[in-house]
Amino acid sequence: MAELELFFDCGSPWTYLAFEGVGPILRETGARLQLRPILVGGVFNAVNQSVYEARAHPIPQKAAYHGKDLADWARFRGLQIGWPKVFPVRSVRVMRGCLVAEESGRQEAFARRAFEAYWRDLEDISQPVVLERIAIDVGIDPQLLLKRIEAPEIKQALNRNTQELIDRGGFGSPTFFVDRDDLYFGQDRLELIRHALLERAS
Repeated sequence: MAELELFFDCGSPWTYLAFEGVGPILRETGARLQLRPILVGGVFNAVNQSVYEARAHPIPQKAAYHGKDLADWARFRGLQIGWPKVFPVRSVRVMRGCLVAEESGRQEAFARRAFEAYWRDLEDISQPVVLERIAIDVGIDPQLLLKRIEAPEIKQALNRNTQELIDRGGFGSPTFFVDRDDLYFGQDRLELIRHALLERAS
């Protein structure tokens, strides 16, 4: 069985599209998905600071197309994606929350609800009250979640994932690896990922 890793940060709309778009590929290929929460800001700071320059000095034509492109992909994936007032969001707590949710087997559900809260419901997922609601929605004790996201081992795990992505050549979210050594960046690479998984299965 092939392994597909997804290094992700819920603060990216393109990652939301990838997160929801990969399901049919997993069912078709039988690949096993491993979710790897990261802090994408840490990746940008280390290896991709051009992102900040692009945000500070956007090209108007490109920005207009960016909005259309996102809307087109959201419609294609059957998702509702708006633009939150708080962007970029400080995602460190919610990404630690994904690691806490993994401890009870609810990581995928927690991540999905976090994506929905931010990109569909346009809530500020950095706020404890929002994290509490997400936890309740997926069956996690909210007070336990808020306590565990401050635990040193959870903080260290998120930092390790982030550094691992950098060390393996990643520069943003979403980043996929097929069987650890084959890197793909972006939600629009899912068809290539499907092809790679089918090749390995043949």
